[in-house]
Amino acid sequence: MRFIILLIVTVFSLAVTMATASATVKLKDLVEIEGVRGNDLVGYGLVVGLNGTGDGVRNIPYTEEALSSLLERLGVNVQGEEFRPRNVAAVLVTATLPPFASAGTRIDVTVSAVGDASDLTGGMLIMTPLNAADGQIYAVAQGPVIVSGFAAQGDAASVVEGVPTGGVIPGGARVERELGFDFNGMKDMRLSLRAPDFTTAARIENVINATSGKTIARMLDSATVQLNVDDAFRSPAHMISAIENYEISPAQKARVVVDQRSGTIVLGSAVRISSVAVAQGNLSIRIREEPGVVQPNPFSRRGETIVVPRTDIAIDDNADRQVALLEETVTLADLVDGLNALGVSPREMIDILKSIKAAGALHAELVVQ
Repeated sequence: MRFIILLIVTVFSLAVTMATASATVKLKDLVEIEGVRGNDLVGYGLVVGLNGTGDGVRNIPYTEEALSSLLERLGVNVQGEEFRPRNVAAVLVTATLPPFASAGTRIDVTVSAVGDASDLTGGMLIMTPLNAADGQIYAVAQGPVIVSGFAAQGDAASVVEGVPTGGVIPGGARVERELGFDFNGMKDMRLSLRAPDFTTAARIENVINATSGKTIARMLDSATVQLNVDDAFRSPAHMISAIENYEISPAQKARVVVDQRSGTIVLGSAVRISSVAVAQGNLSIRIREEPGVVQPNPFSRRGETIVVPRTDIAIDDNADRQVALLEETVTLADLVDGLNALGVSPREMIDILKSIKAAGALHAELVVQ
């Protein structure tokens, strides 16, 4: 048994779709500027002051080693001493050094437990150097850890809300070393498109040259536009501050993103489909076992109890669903609206989109996650 959905979609003239102008956005929202980027920092440290929720020192030996080293640097000799504090946790501290950060600037840090600590609530991060990929120390972090999750436990039950083994310290690190990057000394620079596209890159080149009245921009490829620093601007920084507010109409690539695990479908406005007919079958069979029991008559001397099998089979062919005809449409959004009106589930809709793509009627990139 099957239910059939008959779908006929006809594409209108392309001139009709061109009547609607594309939205414009600022250049700063489309590109990254060469050299203007953050740098990742990481460090290993200790969080103290926990209420018995820290690492088991004997189970996590590197916590004991780090704590002993810290106390010795502070003039406390713990060699040969037996101490098992449960208020200390080993953590990894991560942060991003923003571009042009000067010494003394404060940045946010994230703290994550690496041992068997169960909760960092109420903890204090002790002075932790943060290193970049070159091995140099660029910042030092310290401060109280803010945890959004919590954990509670009793003799017979426990509850955990959020992630109590991770937290943040707003402004918890102070920049100690600046990056050696001379931005104002650059004679040319590159704009890197976040979403590479030849049409968008050409539009950026045309808008910059037309607005400035000079040929200072040149498209190198779909992801890069090269800029020559014009003497009309006092510095490269003044030049960027001027052109980053230019309005650009980006070209959108037709794309459909499907997440099979959650049944999520995300589609762009540029997606188009050709005339296509779709038929989908749906058959549901349910088998239920309800065995019966046959017993001998009362007070009989002979006989035995026998279990008699009994099977109930039900078939659901969705006979109440009828053949449906959708009106003419030009976009996949209208198609999805029509399928939703027919009661098609998201996972069935994903199968339909895959089939339309395989038939060559879906004019878009189908990304399945």
